[in-house]
Amino acid sequence: MFSTILSGAVHGIDSYVMQVEVDLADGLPAFSMVGFLSGEVKEAQERVRVAMRNAGFRIPPARVTVSFSPADIPKRGIVTDLPIAVGLMICMRFLPPQSAEDILFLGELGLDGGVRPVRGVLPIAEEAARRGIGTCILPEANAAEGAVVPGIRIIGVRNLRQVYEYLIRDESGREKLIRPASADPEALLRQAGRSACRDLEDIYGQESCKRAMEIAAAGFHNLLMVGPPGTGKSLLASCIPGLLPPLTLEESLEITRIYSISGQLPEQKSLITERPFLAPHHGITTAALVGGGIVPTPGMVSLAHRGVLFLDELPEFRRETIDALRQPMEEHIVNIGRLGTSCRYPAHFQLVAAMNPCPCGYFPDRRRCKCTAPMIRRYQSMIFSS
Repeated sequence: MFSTILSGAVHGIDSYVMQVEVDLADGLPAFSMVGFLSGEVKEAQERVRVAMRNAGFRIPPARVTVSFSPADIPKRGIVTDLPIAVGLMICMRFLPPQSAEDILFLGELGLDGGVRPVRGVLPIAEEAARRGIGTCILPEANAAEGAVVPGIRIIGVRNLRQVYEYLIRDESGREKLIRPASADPEALLRQAGRSACRDLEDIYGQESCKRAMEIAAAGFHNLLMVGPPGTGKSLLASCIPGLLPPLTLEESLEITRIYSISGQLPEQKSLITERPFLAPHHGITTAALVGGGIVPTPGMVSLAHRGVLFLDELPEFRRETIDALRQPMEEHIVNIGRLGTSCRYPAHFQLVAAMNPCPCGYFPDRRRCKCTAPMIRRYQSMIFSS
């Protein structure tokens, strides 16, 4: 028997609706999966087999073929376990074929049959709503994240057995079993306070630097602070998010998409409501800062989108790492190319940096600074050379 289940996936910052086709046929027992799959997706076959058995749905000794389309896009991430399992339940006649119509499924399965949270729920739910899909069944832990998307019903489930109980019922029975998740993103933004942001009023002195920070924040300009250690450069930088205007709903959703795709959305939080402030260590790699890796993922510049990226001790960063910031700062986009594919991530951030004037940090106070003129020139040339 054959079945088609709707699922979704992300490619870069974009998402798309994916068809998971499952066929159960006579023949030697086998479990084949095709469709430009990564290794983590191919591992789903063993998870699905064991999870279904432990949930009370034993797969018969037959030939199982699973196809993911469109086949020309690389499939990465673990969101396909649940749609495969639902497709098999239809093929084994535990569920009628019409039970999964107009429903998109996302979720990773544990060996005990539990449905575990996945990445990228927000952009996938948005794409499903644009495509006119009425319902999305996903892990209970991701239900609040998906609920911020209007125009689609979000059903959070805990295990595979609960999915079966939901799909086997009629519409009224489904409403009684699981209440759709709901959220008001506008209300979440209104409730967001600024308690986490430091206030310039709590810092005494440094009036000229405070004025420069206010001007930089007003125009979303980049800022470099130069001064000896202990003068409060890092403390002042941490106040900049509090000077920036509150996030709009569109900006909040943009940031949340990035954190959702990278798997860094905080638990029990469905929406990023405050501007990010990221301060990576100077030993960070170029790929971690701007994005990349064997499997492309957003870097710090994308996680700081619509917020502040603070680079403390700027001359200590590798030259190639600083040079890699040129394109994101000019175009507000990071383009990552890999063989056969390319990804684009937004990176519109405010760069705030701090540095000492010399290796010891106390120039031009010659009573404390013992650095020679060549040492000072060499240190400052890491930043100021043309």
